[in-house]
Amino acid sequence: MDMPRDKSLSHEKVKRAIREEFLEKGYEDASIRSIGARAGMTSAGLYRHYADKAAMFEAMVEPLIQSMKSWTGRHTSRKYGLMEKGAEDEELFGETFIDMIREVILPRRDEFILLMSRSGGTKYENFIHDYVEENQKKFLEAIRHLKDKGYPVMEISEGELHMLLSAYLTACFEPIIHDYDEEKIDQYLNTVQEFFMPGWLKIMGAK
Repeated sequence: MDMPRDKSLSHEKVKRAIREEFLEKGYEDASIRSIGARAGMTSAGLYRHYADKAAMFEAMVEPLIQSMKSWTGRHTSRKYGLMEKGAEDEELFGETFIDMIREVILPRRDEFILLMSRSGGTKYENFIHDYVEENQKKFLEAIRHLKDKGYPVMEISEGELHMLLSAYLTACFEPIIHDYDEEKIDQYLNTVQEFFMPGWLKIMGAK
């Protein structure tokens, strides 16, 4: 076996060991020695792959976060393009955050669980709050844009929007954090969608 392939296989083995350790114990209780034992190598061997435990956790969750941001960026650009063309409500408001969960988060469930419930002691421990704040700004910009385009948007304060987005995102994420099976997650997400969507459409002035 050539060396690059061997190194690549070794790195995959290390990543699997890191994921298992963090899922089982959370960031704070995870240990480098235990990760090494899972990967069949010494702590010194692990440090050839990652600088420290924080870097290991970051390597687990950052690709997922970047994928979420990329999806949101594409989604936002598409929506603004549709607004400019005066698209029908069904087209403009058809794709939702739940599509992002299905396309981006569910294929990386383990990483999402790490991010949401195993990240105490890392820079990601307030992820849900930070994520709400980030999306809140984008939502307010979109509402203002819709208003400029003549949509009968509902007046809503930043505080009210923060409360509603927190409730919505928490509800969306809940079945994944509880590690339900695909069928149950799908059922729960449909329920959340049916409950929240009429309210979002009203806020956004859908006719």
